[in-house]
Amino acid sequence: MLASTNLICCNLSYLPQNSSSKFRTSIQARNLSQQSLLLSERTPKFSVFLKPQNQKALTFSFQRKGVLQICHTNLNTQNSEEETGQDEGSYVNNGKEGRDWTTSILLFVLWGALMYYVFNLTPNQTPSRDMYFLKKLLNLKGDDGFRMNEVLVSLWYIMGLWPLAYSMLLLPTGRSSKNSIPAWPFLVLSCFGGAYALLPYFVLWSPPPPPVEENELKKWPLNFLESKLTAVISLAAGIGSIIYAGLANANIWREFYQYFRESKFIHITTVDFTLLSAFAPFWVYNDMTARKWYDKGSWLLPLSLVPFLGPALYLVLRPSLSDLPVTVSTTTSEEK
Repeated sequence: MLASTNLICCNLSYLPQNSSSKFRTSIQARNLSQQSLLLSERTPKFSVFLKPQNQKALTFSFQRKGVLQICHTNLNTQNSEEETGQDEGSYVNNGKEGRDWTTSILLFVLWGALMYYVFNLTPNQTPSRDMYFLKKLLNLKGDDGFRMNEVLVSLWYIMGLWPLAYSMLLLPTGRSSKNSIPAWPFLVLSCFGGAYALLPYFVLWSPPPPPVEENELKKWPLNFLESKLTAVISLAAGIGSIIYAGLANANIWREFYQYFRESKFIHITTVDFTLLSAFAPFWVYNDMTARKWYDKGSWLLPLSLVPFLGPALYLVLRPSLSDLPVTVSTTTSEEK
């Protein structure tokens, strides 16, 4: 990412006549080393995600009184797209080292094993009761005097919050740029299938994510997913649901465990919650590094292991993409 330097001229306007060639050479070497130090500090700073503005050629003049008077240096910065390409290239290389076909194959095997377990091995002793519970949770059945298990109700509401949390983690930092597979269909399906619907996208995911244009941040759905209000409401709803389950007594928890052993619906939902909680820390890390916030936010990674509350807290505290150093669309750069 360092800009290339082309030295045009170095004019020695005055040197003492009795100076030796060795003395003159040492002065020139020392001056050039100082110029290299100044040029090395002018490393452009911009995010991989956000497309930078085109930079123009700059000219610096270094003056020193005494033996060496003036040394003109012309700094020709390369096109911003090439710099972005180099930065993305390094990201791609890192992605290749950290993710290969082995990871995809293992995730695919895990997904296949889960599908086999869900359809063939999960308990299914109370199908009629499962349908009754589902209607009660969807408010399709009126008040008939039956009190729903508090832990089950809390689990149901948190499962409704997980798709929103994953949408905020995967869009836009979890998108793939090396293939044309979008993330949003899997996120929509996760509202019904949870982790079982997201795992195929994890298999096909190919980093790094494509750059995000500034005008894209102002449109749906990124303007909603990047909103701090959305993150705060999601965290508050999660805290309320967990507190509701935590206040349940031991008998209610034993009843829920009995449901887990007998009910296909509750068994699959509980396994789904466990899978979503297990994969969330990775996507928190991915989003954190993509936003260049790892140095300041790394303390949140251990907290992301806390089911739902950890990732939800990260979504509240993470920096917005619009706050990153350079946010400008491609069309704006081309017009300039």
